[in-house]
Amino acid sequence: MQTATTIQTPHLPQVHDARNPGMALDMDWVMRARANRSAIERRAASLPGRRSVKKDYQAAWLARAVSCIDLTTLAGDDTAGRVARLCAKARQPVRADILDALGLPDLTVGAVCVYHDMIAPAVGALEGSGIPVAAVSTGFPAGLSPFHLRVAEIEESVKAGAQEIDIVISRRKVLTGDWQGLYDEMKAFRAACGEAHVKAILATGELGTLQNVARASLVCMMAGADFIKTSTGKESVNATLPVSLVMIRAIREYHERTGYRVGYKPAGGISKAKDAAVYLSLIKEELGDRWLRPDLFRFGASSLLGDIERQLEHHVTGAYSASWRHAMG
Repeated sequence: MQTATTIQTPHLPQVHDARNPGMALDMDWVMRARANRSAIERRAASLPGRRSVKKDYQAAWLARAVSCIDLTTLAGDDTAGRVARLCAKARQPVRADILDALGLPDLTVGAVCVYHDMIAPAVGALEGSGIPVAAVSTGFPAGLSPFHLRVAEIEESVKAGAQEIDIVISRRKVLTGDWQGLYDEMKAFRAACGEAHVKAILATGELGTLQNVARASLVCMMAGADFIKTSTGKESVNATLPVSLVMIRAIREYHERTGYRVGYKPAGGISKAKDAAVYLSLIKEELGDRWLRPDLFRFGASSLLGDIERQLEHHVTGAYSASWRHAMG
């Protein structure tokens, strides 16, 4: 097994495990992928009611959720000051008195995710923290810019200091069944990332069927994706439990066949602490404890952190506080 690359940030998967190198496109495997919607929806619907943790266990799960958050700002009016405030929150995601009471004074988030122009301010604000900067790329969120510009955008973001690149796939390749085209595209994006690890955003709300989600997940992993991610957060439908179940099972099958672990990132629409706990329980049941770490699991969120902080304060003090007491910056 490979141990580590030159990047030593512990939140990155290649530090702990051999990085997924990808494989030749196996069309037989891809076309055998199926998704039983009714069974998947029944399984997903049962999760919130069957899985509940309380007291110290709940606090522990919520603290783990904090460590797996990609704290994100992807707004047209982002400024260096806003990013600096977000990075300060990433360094200390929960008030110091609460962290001290929990015995977790060094808790941080998994990463900070920004547009390309905000990479430099984020890198500067996070220097020495061990928190990686993630950049959305390849014509995010639609992915419709010329291919050579999408590749160049990745290269520029890596050069600027991003250690993670969240790319968007061409949805039309999935919708038209152009699996070879999707594989070649993803392989080129992975190559452009170099040592930076790459999250493939499937934009599942725009792929039409759960079967397409399953097949796109496999193709992206075969092409070398380090993570597969549900959404940009800009679609009308973002992360859902049925979609997550399909993607997680594709990850499990890929690991069973190849021995390589690929990470998972649900993004968009996850804003409550109780939702985070449900996703963590799904990961634990389907993939096991190894995936419950920031090098293999992330939430794409920002408002989620505020609700988790309120729940942790309630655990420590016995009282709920107003949301303004837990501002992002």
